[in-house]
Amino acid sequence: MADNIIIGTFMDDDIEMAERKGIGHPDSICDQITEQISVELCKYYLQEFGVIMHHNVDKALLIGGQSMPAYNGGRIIKPISLIIAGRATQQVNDKIIPVEEIAIETAKKWLQKNIRHLDVSKDILISSKIRPGSADLVGLFNRFGKGEIPLANDTSFGAGYYPTTLLENSIVKIEELLNSSDIKNKFPFIGDDIKVMGVKDHSKYYFTIAIAMIDKYISDLNDYVSKIKQVKQFIHTNLLLPNATIYINTADDYARESIYLTVTGTSAESGDDGQVGRGNRVNGLITPYRPMSLEATAGKNPVSHIGKIYNYFAMDVSRAIVENHFADEANVFIVSQIGKPINEPQLIHIKLKNAADKKRIEGLVKEKLNSLSEYWRKIMDLK
Repeated sequence: MADNIIIGTFMDDDIEMAERKGIGHPDSICDQITEQISVELCKYYLQEFGVIMHHNVDKALLIGGQSMPAYNGGRIIKPISLIIAGRATQQVNDKIIPVEEIAIETAKKWLQKNIRHLDVSKDILISSKIRPGSADLVGLFNRFGKGEIPLANDTSFGAGYYPTTLLENSIVKIEELLNSSDIKNKFPFIGDDIKVMGVKDHSKYYFTIAIAMIDKYISDLNDYVSKIKQVKQFIHTNLLLPNATIYINTADDYARESIYLTVTGTSAESGDDGQVGRGNRVNGLITPYRPMSLEATAGKNPVSHIGKIYNYFAMDVSRAIVENHFADEANVFIVSQIGKPINEPQLIHIKLKNAADKKRIEGLVKEKLNSLSEYWRKIMDLK
C-alpha cells in the first residue's frame, strides 16, 4: 500500500487524475435531458413570443430500476423512474404553455435517440414536476424581454481553464470512440453507459474504463472475456498513447461469474441512480486537479442564470487567451451578484502562465463581457 502513496509539493505536475461519464451514465442522462428540455422550451418561447421566458429546469432524479441480465438476453423486471423538476413560465396572458408535455416528450425523444436498447414505452417511467417561477426571479428575467441587459438571477461563480492536458484529451477520446456510431456497429455489445477514469503517474498513464455490456450479444463467460479483450486491444491500437495501461470492468470476478452485464446498456436499469450536477463540467470532464465549479449548468436558462453562463464564459475566455497567444495557459474565475447586470461581474480573476500582453488580455475580456447579452445564442448554438 505504501507504494501507492505519493507525497509531493504544490508545484507537482507529474501526477494527475480526471474522469468522464459517458452519455449513458445515469448522471449524464439527467444532465442531458434537462439541458435538452431547456433548449426545447427556449425554442417554444422564441417561436410563440419572440423572446425566451424565465425558466430553470435544472433538477432531475433518476431512480434505478431492477433487471435480470442473462447470456443471449435478459429482461427488465422493474422500470427506471425519472423525475424532472424546476421552474418555468407556464402562461403568458391567455396563452397556456404545455411545459409538462414538452418536458416529457423531450425526455422520451432523447432516450430513444441515445440509449439504444432501452424501451421507452415500458422500461422507464417519466414524470414532470415543473412549477411556475418565483415572482422575484421572473421580475429579474423580464428585463431581457425588454431588450435590456439581463440581470443575474443568482450569486454564483464560474471557473474555466485552457489548454487541456494529454490525459484529459485521451479520456474524452476514449469515451467518444467507444460511444461512436461506427464502433457500436463494429462492437454492438458495447452499451452507452461508459465511464473513464484516467491517472497520470509521471510518464505512465492508466485508464480504468467501465463498460455496460449488453447481454443479448454475449453467449457465455468465455465470449464475454473475449469481447473485453477485443475492446482493450482496439483502444490500444487507436489511442496511440505510449506507456498506457488500460483496465476494463475491474469489478468483474470471472471465478464467480460476476460480470458487468446489462439488458439496456446502462447501469440505471439495476439500481444505479442519477442526479443533475454530478456529472461532467461544461468541458466534458471532471477534473479535481483543475479549476471547476460544482454548479450544475444543465437545464438552467442561458439568458440570466450565472451558474450556467459564467462557466461557459470562463472556459471560452481561457481558450481565447491561449489561442490568441496571449499566454501559454489561463485559468479564469468570475463571480456575480444576484440582481446585477450579467456583464458587470463583481470580480474576474485571471491566472496566467507566461503572459505576453496583459493589456490585450484585458481588452479581450471586456469585448467578450460586452457581448454577454447575446451569449445565450452561443450556448444554444442558434447563431
